Amino acid sequence: MASGTESDEASDTQEIYKDPDDGRQRFLLELEFIQCLANPTYIHYLAQNRYFEDDAFIGYLKYLQYWQRPEYTKFIMYPHCLFFLEQLQNANFRNGMAHPANKELAHRQQFYFWKNYRHNRLKHILPRPLPEPEAAPPATAPPLQSLPPVPPVPAATISVTATAPAPAPALPPMQYANAPGSALAKNDARNSAVDRRKRKRIVKN
Repeated sequence: MASGTESDEASDTQEIYKDPDDGRQRFLLELEFIQCLANPTYIHYLAQNRYFEDDAFIGYLKYLQYWQRPEYTKFIMYPHCLFFLEQLQNANFRNGMAHPANKELAHRQQFYFWKNYRHNRLKHILPRPLPEPEAAPPATAPPLQSLPPVPPVPAATISVTATAPAPAPALPPMQYANAPGSALAKNDARNSAVDRRKRKRIVKN
């Protein structure tokens, strides 16, 4: 009889529970529960109903920390649940969330984070515009190099041959319209009077 009971106990210990659907149902239930922790109101509900006083529930929260691994975080849609899961490992936080004022404070801070996180993150990620180049100072001309002094020429070798320019011919005070020596006849008053007399004589004859 003793051997029979020992064999029964050994067979019971060797049996390992296996999920009928390879853990799919448990995976979905745990995923749904852990994402509910992203809501401070739900955490406040758990605290007021004294779930955090149950050691089995505290152990379950420690067990759920495997969701922080990269292969599981890709299934989470509300990443704030991982932050609150980490905070729930602290007894002071669990006791404090039973107070309505702390629940409202956590909810308000969560809202501000959602409101400003994207803007603050993009401010550090997006490339900043390049600073405008400063205006270059005007280029200054290089200083002129001083030429060496010219050696003096001896006075004996200098020959001054300065000749005064020829004086220009003086113009007469009265300038004629026709240049001197031109073939055009001069318009003289005496010649015109003689021509009129000749015309009168020819007409009388």
